Amino acid sequence: MNNNFFKNKRIVVTGGAGFLGKYVTEGLKKRGCENILVPTIDEYDLVKQGDIERMYDDMKPDVVIHLAAVVGGIGANREHPGKFFYENLMMGVQLIEQARLRNIEKFVAIGTICAYPKFTPVPFKEDDLWAGYPEETNAPYGLAKKMLLVQSQAYRAEYGFNSIFLLPVNLYGPGDNFDPASSHVIPALIKKCVDAIDDGKDYIECWGTGKASREFIYAADAAEGILLATELYNGNEPVNIGTGFEITIKDLVEKIAKLTGFTGDIKWDASRPDGQPRRCLDTTKAKQYFGFEAKTGFDEGLKTTIEWYKKNRQ
Repeated sequence: MNNNFFKNKRIVVTGGAGFLGKYVTEGLKKRGCENILVPTIDEYDLVKQGDIERMYDDMKPDVVIHLAAVVGGIGANREHPGKFFYENLMMGVQLIEQARLRNIEKFVAIGTICAYPKFTPVPFKEDDLWAGYPEETNAPYGLAKKMLLVQSQAYRAEYGFNSIFLLPVNLYGPGDNFDPASSHVIPALIKKCVDAIDDGKDYIECWGTGKASREFIYAADAAEGILLATELYNGNEPVNIGTGFEITIKDLVEKIAKLTGFTGDIKWDASRPDGQPRRCLDTTKAKQYFGFEAKTGFDEGLKTTIEWYKKNRQ
């Protein structure tokens, strides 16, 4: 780890106050970075070009790590496809364009696993990104983020602009979003199980059939991958950030029930969508290009997350 990379640089982390952002800013502090700048939504609406320009003028970054995104689970994606497309696209495209105009040293664009085609062969290889249309429920979000890859590659080719594109898999960990309206599957299930125990309920309801599989990465590990890439990777290929392990939603629910101590029934609502059938990443490139491997075991990460939720729930 070359800590000197971050030492005297001004690093802007969009979304730095969010779930992943807190781990990234923490990681930057550990690396001796003294100028970590986090634009907050109250001060800068990064969907608007004027606010983006003002943010760059105020913060004068050397490097931008763009984590800010409008995200949610399947339900939120189905309710707001237009908003998710427009806001994610406009934020990313304008941040990169203004960074180029200001000759910023490096731009780190964070993509999404939702950019992969619906029926990508498992494990997902970066070369398969263009082999089909994404899963319908989150395609607008996935495609908006994927355009930042196109832009990064086009800007590198035409302007020599150093922009890299990373694809982290589903995140989880302490500090996650547990709001049922917008949370992802792990916090949603932890909340269901813990609340059912509190309320003395003898069953929980889950979406879909449980047959779909997912891969998850502990947020602190994902942050480490992003920082290693910021430090060491300057290529035009997209790179997966993951663990290379998959679990079916059915097995996941049973595991979370066991770890939380919930012993009631699990009822499946098959009228609800499963989303993409399988998700599991090939993580070879991250290891090869910048030496990244996830460290946190899944059970260990889940236990820590459950403990955090129990302590911090209202």
